[in-house]
Amino acid sequence: MKRLDHYWYSQNPVAWLLLPLAGLFCLISGIRKLFFKTGILKSYKMPVPVIIVGNINVGGTGKTPLLVELCQQLRAKGLKPGIISRGYGGASGSWPCEVSDDCDAIEVGDEPLLIALRTKCPVVVGPDRIADAKLLLDKHECNVILSDDGLQHYRLKRDVEIVVVDAQRNLGNGFCLPAGPLRETISRLATVDMVVLNGGPVDQLSYQVLATNCLPLGEAGQELPLSEFAGKKVHAIAGIGHPQRFFNMLEDAGIECVRHEFSDHHVFSQADISFNDDVPVLMTEKDAVKCKAFQLSRHWYVPIDVKLSGTAQKRFDEIVEQVCYG
Repeated sequence: MKRLDHYWYSQNPVAWLLLPLAGLFCLISGIRKLFFKTGILKSYKMPVPVIIVGNINVGGTGKTPLLVELCQQLRAKGLKPGIISRGYGGASGSWPCEVSDDCDAIEVGDEPLLIALRTKCPVVVGPDRIADAKLLLDKHECNVILSDDGLQHYRLKRDVEIVVVDAQRNLGNGFCLPAGPLRETISRLATVDMVVLNGGPVDQLSYQVLATNCLPLGEAGQELPLSEFAGKKVHAIAGIGHPQRFFNMLEDAGIECVRHEFSDHHVFSQADISFNDDVPVLMTEKDAVKCKAFQLSRHWYVPIDVKLSGTAQKRFDEIVEQVCYG
């Protein structure tokens, strides 16, 4: 049986049958948003600027690499960013929870751990973003907060909303859940500060993902350039929201992939990524943080960096100047 999200990226009878439920979803979502806007439900303003990096659709859009890049840019501008996240999939017995380098991804979530390792900035996770932000500010001298997702978490007032859209899949069939992939209607994009296309044209608000190195998963391995695997066959492992993006990136680099697709936030066992051959294994950085304890010698992960288009860079610089220094 096909998963429901198989039907989200085309106009088809299954999606049409679900339109009444999508209408109900939009109605409830709209009423909730109205309650926050009118003050029936209370929103909380933090004493420092809050920048949301999120999306209006479910599934991977590539916002985590963008958030890492924006955080690094804020630090380069002399600011002290901190990050809050839902910590999806985390099983910590206590929330909110601060993420450190030696945390277990099973406890705090794979994306927050990746972000903490890459940015070296304080990261706090938990289902209540107000509590997350308060703990972050109580423990660290942050003067700007980046929220990993949380666009629909209206309890937290925000100064900037940045939405990521996958240029390949766009917004699917344009329907709200469960008929389509949208958590809010497309009109929501007109209200945000910046819509960035992952992989979009360089003359638009967009960014490109860059992958040049492969880092060893086990201690026995060594760092290699991605080009080292060009013309060779590898096992490619991806347990992310849109695994095809990772596979396509490797194949575009001339690598022959034996594809191994897992569900987003999959909890890996060593058996999942061990094969009875000598073929090297490449995996995403997000998956690698859950496999740090494995003893492996032919496994590498591929860190992703982001390069903003000139238009996107200019817009982000304007936002930072206005919100953080204005």
